[in-house]
Amino acid sequence: MTPTLVFDIETIPDTTGLRTLLDVPSSASDEEVASVAFHLRRQQNGTDFLPLQQHKICAISCALREGNNFKVWTLGDVNSTEAEIIQRFFDGIEKYTPQIISWNGGGFDLPVLHYRAMINKVQAPRYWDLGEDDKDFKWNNYISRYHTRHLDLMDMLAMFNARANAPLDDIAQLCGFPGKLGMDGSKVWDAYKAGKIEAIRNYCETDVANTHLVFLRFQLMRGHLNLAEYETEVKLVRQTLESYTHENKSPHWVEFLTAWRT
Repeated sequence: MTPTLVFDIETIPDTTGLRTLLDVPSSASDEEVASVAFHLRRQQNGTDFLPLQQHKICAISCALREGNNFKVWTLGDVNSTEAEIIQRFFDGIEKYTPQIISWNGGGFDLPVLHYRAMINKVQAPRYWDLGEDDKDFKWNNYISRYHTRHLDLMDMLAMFNARANAPLDDIAQLCGFPGKLGMDGSKVWDAYKAGKIEAIRNYCETDVANTHLVFLRFQLMRGHLNLAEYETEVKLVRQTLESYTHENKSPHWVEFLTAWRT
């Protein structure tokens, strides 16, 4: 079985880069720099959501299904640099050559990872292989939109039609999974300013758990799992998360399991 790696990133404004791009006083704080960027963005298109190149990654969480094992974790620790966690992500692809799975990864997570990897001088030869090193990658690689080494579930389910896109939270809850619990992407900057890095990492982990469960339902729907296999996979997820609560890893898994209906 090909390993699968579900991933999700959380981002904050790249205040260092914004100082380069914007005409702000050198005395301005990071919060003031971000406020200027948000204001300019609202003037341009009415939203605070910054262009992708102006984001900085503060967390990458993964759910890896490989062999008989399943685990959910966040790369690095609260003190890891952006460059370190991005390099770890691409090192995992180098090691496992997994199918990577996301929700809107093609529209957000991967482009941001590309920009930030380039800025941070991160190397990712396996990820960027288009067939030069491995001929199989010519026909199925991580980059080409309709290839499946990267499966963007949102894109696939919407048939690559942006008008048909649905939020992960809605789909997860409609399938009986917990969905988002207490935080969403719009709250990450405030949490970061408050020093709540661990809370951001925990939120990111629950997002990949939701995405993995939706992926399993997708695999059931398209016949890649039969009902018994699907139920076995879901049971493995539940048992793994329950083991995390016994290890006292974090109360976010207690909340997640409590909200999980089916």
